[in-house]
Amino acid sequence: MVIPKLSDVYKARKVIERYLPRTITEYSSKLSELVGGDVYLKRDDQLPLGAFKVRGGLNILANLSVEERERGVITASTGNHGQSIANACNIFGAKAFIALPKGANPLKVEAIKSLGAELLFHGKNFDDAREYAERLAMQEGFRYIHPVNEPLIIAGVATQALEIVEDVPDVNAIFVPLGGGSGASGACIVAKSINPDIKVYAVQSESSSAGFLS
Repeated sequence: MVIPKLSDVYKARKVIERYLPRTITEYSSKLSELVGGDVYLKRDDQLPLGAFKVRGGLNILANLSVEERERGVITASTGNHGQSIANACNIFGAKAFIALPKGANPLKVEAIKSLGAELLFHGKNFDDAREYAERLAMQEGFRYIHPVNEPLIIAGVATQALEIVEDVPDVNAIFVPLGGGSGASGACIVAKSINPDIKVYAVQSESSSAGFLS
């Protein structure tokens, strides 16, 4: 994988700003009082789909060829990434195939389905679904989109961190949720390129701490 650069994030922003409003970076007086420092919340919950991942889907679909869109794209997901790809496919007129493990969150499943994607259930966990999606991509000629190891996805979600650094120029720490790692990767690319002193913390719940344990 070619690791995205800060210039790729700026290119992604030119794409994304055509489809998404810029979200606010909101000062939280209660959290600031609680931790004894200035705390800001990046309100990507106000975006369509309610999550930062919508940025990545738009960026990659905007950069696919007409032929790739016509053949269809396939990915694996357990939730927000699948919604992001389905939403972007809707906008750009591409067919979306989303592989999910059996027993995936029913609310996420319905959300992805409502965006027009074709759902493919396979296996007991995410890796089972991912490997299935990779096999289908090879067999059917779909454009495979890795949920994390995809430069255009990372550059797209990194626009969130770019807005944070612009809105709070003296920021010294950025806390991001860690699922697959695209958001954390994007935050590192932006923060370390603009100011190497900015620390990036990836956060997981104790009950689902795969990244921490590995």
